[in-house]
Amino acid sequence: MRFALLTTVVAIGALACSKGEQNQSQTPSAPPAAPAGAAAPSGPVVEVKMTGNGSTRAGFEPSSITIPAGATVRFTNVAGGPHNITFWSDSVPAGGAAALTAGMKNTVDNLSGPFLTQPNETYEVSFANAPKGTYKGYCTPHLTLGMKIAIKVE
Repeated sequence: MRFALLTTVVAIGALACSKGEQNQSQTPSAPPAAPAGAAAPSGPVVEVKMTGNGSTRAGFEPSSITIPAGATVRFTNVAGGPHNITFWSDSVPAGGAAALTAGMKNTVDNLSGPFLTQPNETYEVSFANAPKGTYKGYCTPHLTLGMKIAIKVE
């Protein structure tokens, strides 16, 4: 089972890297574009760095945050990507899945953001209309390295 999970993670990471290389060759000096239809955050923006060396160390910095209702969390790929944010559906407070779905643009799966492959590339998750509680998430390619985060909405 672990081998199957590891194989899946490696395949997803390879796919994300190849997409990043394709995008880079098309516009080598252009900064990452915001997703189509992305609205500017309406509440406060809280920054979270995604770091690591890509093979033995990875993490969210900070790994635990408390935000006000309506805030936006901006995830930035600092090093060791590809990184993404995925929320465990069984950790989301009642009614929170619909709010997260609305607040996560350009997802790759249910409650799973896109892979950030370029340095300083960002992804924002809006917690507008999200119920209070703790939302637990992880980076899909680096879950086995313990890359997890807890976001408490007050």
